[in-house]
Amino acid sequence: MVTILNNEKYDFLPDAGRSYSIGWKVIWVYFVELLVISIVYALLTGPFNAVQWKMDHFEWFIAPLVIFAIAYGVFVAGPIGYGVNLVFLKAVRGERIEIKDMFVVFQRNYWNAVIANIVVGVIVGLGIVMLIVPGIIFACRLAFVPYLVVDRNMDVMDALRVSWDMTRGYGLQIFVMGLLAIFIVIAGLICLFVGVFISIMWISSAFAAMYHAVELQDGIPEIRYSRE
Repeated sequence: MVTILNNEKYDFLPDAGRSYSIGWKVIWVYFVELLVISIVYALLTGPFNAVQWKMDHFEWFIAPLVIFAIAYGVFVAGPIGYGVNLVFLKAVRGERIEIKDMFVVFQRNYWNAVIANIVVGVIVGLGIVMLIVPGIIFACRLAFVPYLVVDRNMDVMDALRVSWDMTRGYGLQIFVMGLLAIFIVIAGLICLFVGVFISIMWISSAFAAMYHAVELQDGIPEIRYSRE
């Protein structure tokens, strides 16, 4: 499927290499916007990440901070992360993006975003406990849940079912994308501050491109959803 973005044709295919290729081009088309949004997201998730580090050096007096971090991660950082996924999806589609887009989940489908984030985390976590491989499979097959919740306004169960259906036959490609993401992040860390953000932007754009490619090629199963 071909899409026009910034007067250039993008041939979307549900392939790991093609998704990263398109993702790389997208981040330079929207570089300033995506960089600002990535920095804002990093700042907003700072309290959650900082307390996570403290949990590795736990003392009884930081218990309130731990409780705050968990609540903040569940009710604030998680939903914003879903909104950021929508921002990258809009960029891949060639649509106009704004900082406020990352907060759109607070205006629509908020509780489904909260619950979906928890449910996917629990499912993948249990899969990891079950000899790791099931966790990897679950992570790959549920990779589209955030997009379905914020883009298609699906409820939790519909998003889980549709993501499972949409990724059928593409699990290996998504797994390869995950492996490549590890090396991209390492390369970003080597390049320090700016490199980290570029690597995260590239990975986010690539996964959004993968979702969009499957969306274009196979469509979205008709399961109780509506666009606002």
